[in-house]
Amino acid sequence: MIRVFPLDRFSDKLEREILTMGVYPRLTPIPATPWQAMSLLQKAIRRGKTELALRASANLLATSPDRFWRRAGIIAFEDVGVADLPTLGMVAAALRGKRFRQSLGGEWTVAAAIVVRMAAAPKNRAADDLLCLLDSWPGLAENRLRLARLPVSRLRLVALTAEQLPLRALALRMIIGDRDLAPARLGSADLGFDLLDEVGVAPTTLAIAEEGYRRTGQLLAPLVALLSLENGLREQTEDDPLPEESAIADLPGWALDMFTREGRAALAKLLQTDAGISAWARQSLPVAGRVEVLAQALFRVESGLCLNRRDGARGKELRRIMERECFGLPPGQADNALTLMRAAIPDLNAIRAQVMGGKHHA
Repeated sequence: MIRVFPLDRFSDKLEREILTMGVYPRLTPIPATPWQAMSLLQKAIRRGKTELALRASANLLATSPDRFWRRAGIIAFEDVGVADLPTLGMVAAALRGKRFRQSLGGEWTVAAAIVVRMAAAPKNRAADDLLCLLDSWPGLAENRLRLARLPVSRLRLVALTAEQLPLRALALRMIIGDRDLAPARLGSADLGFDLLDEVGVAPTTLAIAEEGYRRTGQLLAPLVALLSLENGLREQTEDDPLPEESAIADLPGWALDMFTREGRAALAKLLQTDAGISAWARQSLPVAGRVEVLAQALFRVESGLCLNRRDGARGKELRRIMERECFGLPPGQADNALTLMRAAIPDLNAIRAQVMGGKHHA
């Protein structure tokens, strides 16, 4: 099959963006570990906090440049997604390699251009929500077992004909393969993208997703391509309601979530307090699972929130299922846990400051 591969025009678009913006002043790297810097980069882009995102970028480019470029690709497909496909194309073009970036002015010049662009872009997290459903939604439990036993020919039939989007996405995942599955499943990305071409994904979107998958190895990219077939994105954007924010040492508290060692330590310490979420966890959860449940709740009420969110009916439904039905709890208990976690954020920020060895202020 001959495919159009139109990323060259996004390379040109990125070059024009840099010429229009000019070389962004090099900012002082934020003092942080690589894991803290990656967390800050992603959450700052979600919240449209450009300067913080750029300072996190400066840290990573100085200490772990490969981590920066891979993380930038993941952020594009996870947090911008179908809301702004041209931005995804520019990020995919930027991932082509150091020699290409050097031709546009160097690592900082290109990094700053795509970070500024992603921070300003509308956000759509439907691909990540859909991936969460594939991992843990009880509504797919039987089909996870059934599809794992099917040959590729039968999986293609499911992906082409099933009415339920999560089921089509699950079949696509099985075709492509995923090392995160238990047991790990080997597949064929070529067959997966051939399927996306067959179901009608636009050539430009397909090329963006292929390059994104090749550079990041994440299923988010083909899921964005699949979601591009769903109509209904609204033009207007909405801001998620953000909880109280505290500065802790040089970082905002929301950067210290479950993806940093300090963030998980703070959640473990929160369980030792008399906060409502802690009392509920002690009464309702086994000891071994408490930190993970609090971490998942925190993601839903703080670190996963976005400003400038562009969604439609499909995306809103995926988010609702992710938040309430992929928690390992009955929906009523999930709602209660989210309410209690939101109320505990001031206490958590104080504990984060203790863990970081510094003061905090709102």
